[in-house]
Amino acid sequence: METMLLGIDALGFNLPALIAQLVNFGLLLLVFSVFLYKPLFKVLDERKQRIAEGLEASEEAKRRLTETEQDVAKELEKARQEGQTLIGQAQQMAARVQDEGRETALAEAEQLLERARSEIQLERDSAIAELRREFAGLTITAAERVIKQSLDGEQHRQLIEEVLAEAPSNGNGSGGAS
Repeated sequence: METMLLGIDALGFNLPALIAQLVNFGLLLLVFSVFLYKPLFKVLDERKQRIAEGLEASEEAKRRLTETEQDVAKELEKARQEGQTLIGQAQQMAARVQDEGRETALAEAEQLLERARSEIQLERDSAIAELRREFAGLTITAAERVIKQSLDGEQHRQLIEEVLAEAPSNGNGSGGAS
């Protein structure tokens, strides 16, 4: 063994120092493994787990965001449809109001026209009555001139009634004020 020791010494190695260094290295490795590597790996594993949880939370947040966006899109579509419905109802109400206004205006115009017709009829009747009075007066005047005397009240009434009885058929037949 001594030759081996001499051979190792020739290479520049000191065997007892090498063995002592190997034992120190093993002890140091054991101490590091117990006090440094295990806690370090534990911290690294915890960090790895927190990162995984963070990624899961991120994926969950993405999923919720997607669901929220879909819900918002549905609500917007619902609001748009309700808006369209309200617009349609407003248009129907506007058309109904226009129709009612048109009907009211037509009814008012018809009432005005009927009132105007009534007033025209009243004026026509009044004019006919005035013409009859004038005609009666002219008839009496003509009769007085013809007979050169004044008629009494009874004769006046009788003569007026006869003339008026004949006047409408003559007036209507000649195409006068009808």
